[in-house]
Amino acid sequence: MAPQRSSSAWPLAAACACLMVYASLHPFTGWEWPTATDIRWWLLPVPKPRGVGQFDLVSNLLAYVPLGALLTGGLLRGGGRAWLAFAVAVGVSSGLSYVLETLQHLLPRRVPSIIDWSLNTAGAALGAVLMLVLHALGLLGHWQRWRERWLLRDRGAGLTLLLLWPFGLLFPPPLPFGLGHVLDRARDLLAEGLEDTAWDGWLGATATVSEPLAPGLEMLGVAAGLLAPCLLAYALTRPGPRRLVLPAGALLLGIAATTLSTALNFGPEHALTWWTPPVLPAIGVVAVVAVGLTWLPARASAAVALLVISFGVALVNIAPGDAYYAASLQSWEQGRFIRFHGLSQWIGWLWPWATLAYLLGRVAARDE
Repeated sequence: MAPQRSSSAWPLAAACACLMVYASLHPFTGWEWPTATDIRWWLLPVPKPRGVGQFDLVSNLLAYVPLGALLTGGLLRGGGRAWLAFAVAVGVSSGLSYVLETLQHLLPRRVPSIIDWSLNTAGAALGAVLMLVLHALGLLGHWQRWRERWLLRDRGAGLTLLLLWPFGLLFPPPLPFGLGHVLDRARDLLAEGLEDTAWDGWLGATATVSEPLAPGLEMLGVAAGLLAPCLLAYALTRPGPRRLVLPAGALLLGIAATTLSTALNFGPEHALTWWTPPVLPAIGVVAVVAVGLTWLPARASAAVALLVISFGVALVNIAPGDAYYAASLQSWEQGRFIRFHGLSQWIGWLWPWATLAYLLGRVAARDE
């Protein structure tokens, strides 16, 4: 019997579950334990009909569709029966929703509701049914055969990182395609944690960088950010000319995600304000390098990707934010994106670091 291949459905389902936790418990502040009179606080209330908007109904229904579909797909991929996959996926999704809705009792700014839980459960069931239909039509088998032609064995986690990359770009980075801008915030968080301790003030004041990066360094930073997903894709696939479609796909996804982010912040008429002079030569550099590395083995691709991502993260974390970047942060963190920005922000912060950890594992692993 052939060994069972890993499924990207599981890490994607874990990412969806993390999103559900964030969306349900945001802003994670103001926790209050129920009083003794709230003896039945674990029961979910039914809000007044006028308190439920159409957007809330639709969003609560659709939010759990991906989770139900991914859990069902993962179980089917593992050889589970259709009815069991449906029951487990819906049960796990419904249980997660109930726990999160119950925890909202502890957050005065959130309103738990049995309607939300019912819609979440219905959405998970809808996603499970859609996955069962795809399975019955044989489309999951086609996806499996496509994966076997393109991807090396046990690359589910890498494929998940690759699929998450464009979502990280939706949160405005200081450089186009430049993810991983987290060191300043990590330093501020650590300094805050050291207040009123023996180590208070050891980190000093945050350095303010006023001089922009030189055009050459900015171009290299943009190129590193765009080349990172290309090399990650090379680490997942077999060498050959078919790899040429991967950098083209990364370029299209990166441009689309960055343009969408800018349009959401400044309006459609300013959708391309991110396209600075260094971007075009950076794309040219990426095209040349990507073509030149087409025949590089997967392990060597992972090693080169480690160097490129490390270099890109270093440049991103010393790059000063411009006026557009500052305005974007204010719009996302204080404006209409307050509920959504957290997921994209965390992906943008952590994607390079998670990718570095994954690639280190690939370099150390035995090549197939």
